[in-house]
Amino acid sequence: MARGPRPEPVDRVRCGWSLGDPLYRAYHDREWGVPLHDDRRLFELLCLEGAQAGLAWITILRKRAGYRRAFDRFDPRKVAGYRAAKIRSLLADPGIVRNRLKVHGAVQNARAFLALREELGSFDRFVWSFVGGVPRTNAWKMLKEVPPRTPESDALSKALQKRGFTFVGSTICYAFMQSAGLVNDHTTDCFRHSEVTRLAATAGGGQRRRKPPVGPKQPS
Repeated sequence: MARGPRPEPVDRVRCGWSLGDPLYRAYHDREWGVPLHDDRRLFELLCLEGAQAGLAWITILRKRAGYRRAFDRFDPRKVAGYRAAKIRSLLADPGIVRNRLKVHGAVQNARAFLALREELGSFDRFVWSFVGGVPRTNAWKMLKEVPPRTPESDALSKALQKRGFTFVGSTICYAFMQSAGLVNDHTTDCFRHSEVTRLAATAGGGQRRRKPPVGPKQPS
């Protein structure tokens, strides 16, 4: 008999925002703050953070499987090619947030993403350049200390908007940076703070320091 996902232990100290829902707890324990360097997954995360605008993140987590199905697993080339008929079907799909501006925004972002990657070679290197290529580890003691935005998220937001991205305000960008592990905002009493710090030192910082600064692709 097949077994479902292993439930996360409930007797650990966690960041206060992750309490009360098993899906939140699993996301917090396995994904949030882990350095992410895959272009497609970064594109997916940026789209989902934009979809979350004005909503609770748990709403998006509950619909994430629906989003992956509806948006061709966030293949940016496929999403960039969506036309009117596909957009109409998305707006009728109960598996996603059926907001016209957000759906159109995801398509626009796919086109902007492809243009950026064509010019610079890597979306990963572009976004990580805003923290110098190395994850930032913070030491917040309480949830209320965590800022909703930072100078780095302001700069990322402006750069993305300049390149034609939508739903990339500074608050959305900072949530994206937290989720993708550009910053470790687990509170210091959370069991994941030290774990993510170790991950950042190996999977994040060590690899990124050897990368040259992001810049235009050189002609072959």
